Amino acid sequence: VTGASFVVFNGALKTSSGFLAKSSIVEDGLMVQITRETMEGLRQALRDKKDFRITCGQVDTGDVKEYVDICWVENEEKTNKG
Repeated sequence: VTGASFVVFNGALKTSSGFLAKSSIVEDGLMVQITRETMEGLRQALRDKKDFRITCGQVDTGDVKEYVDICWVENEEKTNKG
């Protein structure tokens, strides 16, 4: 679990790169590089206010270790007030 002050979603990852998605720490935030198709799915999920999971790692590797989960919450009292 990583806490971040901001998140950047970059939809310029090429499918030929061999990665499903990449995530990296940038200063005190998180940058997630995703394909154009994943970006379209993320945009639709945000419009519909639905949870969305981005799987990070190489396409041909069976053991994926990272996920970026975007989750909508009902109770805002449990979220970060900062």
